[in-house]
Amino acid sequence: MTLSDVTKARFDKEVAKYPKEQAQSAVMACLSIVQQEQGWVSPESEAVIAEYLGMPAIAVHEVTTFYNMYNQQPVGKYKLNVCTNLPCQLRNGQVALEHLCKTLNVEDGGTTADGLFTVAKCECLGACADAPVMLVNDRQMLSYMSQQKLDEMIALIRSEEANAGKAA
Repeated sequence: MTLSDVTKARFDKEVAKYPKEQAQSAVMACLSIVQQEQGWVSPESEAVIAEYLGMPAIAVHEVTTFYNMYNQQPVGKYKLNVCTNLPCQLRNGQVALEHLCKTLNVEDGGTTADGLFTVAKCECLGACADAPVMLVNDRQMLSYMSQQKLDEMIALIRSEEANAGKAA
């Protein structure tokens, strides 16, 4: 994998935020950039980031594997993370996860055959009082996700995707 000029410019902008000897502080930003551009962080991209920042590849890999916001394999267009930690468990987090998996015919961590959805449990999203909660594409938090609301969300996404396909 080689970095495009655009990616290098984005990396440079992040690295410039830190003293030169602390370039590795930009590792999370660089991982995010790669994920935005490619949809996931491959071992090859970790190695390129490590070389770019002058740090061991294992150190980059440790960051990638520590945070669940970095996809370590390709995911669907819509990544649906459902919190299943104990407070959310007590408020139907596991039920929400199982409902999504059944509705979309995937296992936890799986991607639908059409590549549209990936469903996975995740660690605490910090909104226990709003459980069940979920995070869509690592950006949008949804609260109080009853089975009805989950079904409505899936139907809305599918409808928007179908309409986008007709417009193209």
